Amino acid sequence: MGKNDILSRANIELLVNTFYDKVKQDATLGYLFNDVAKTNWQVHLPKMYDFWEVVLFAKGSFKGNPMMVHRQLHEKSALSEAHFDHWLVIFKETVDELFEGENAENIKYSATNIAGNLMYKLLSV
Repeated sequence: MGKNDILSRANIELLVNTFYDKVKQDATLGYLFNDVAKTNWQVHLPKMYDFWEVVLFAKGSFKGNPMMVHRQLHEKSALSEAHFDHWLVIFKETVDELFEGENAENIKYSATNIAGNLMYKLLSV
């Protein structure tokens, strides 16, 4: 039996929660969220649901400035291409574990573009 595509906000919430559960434990990325950014997950996760809902479905509302947040994090602890690449590997693996279909492919494509854009703007300064 095949997996379902990402079709709803509930699907996005499952994806985001599963992804960040991995990131929190990850040797390469966990410290950035846990120790450097001291992420408040009760605030961060709903923002990520909103963000990906806007990216994938062009609906909902996202309030935030991802570039500014990543720039501030980069000033506290230098981010590298390896960080972005590793983030992307975990994200794509999580999508593939949970979903398949057009929206699953679209969110991986969008994540690749977003990570590349953030990396370019942060590391090319």
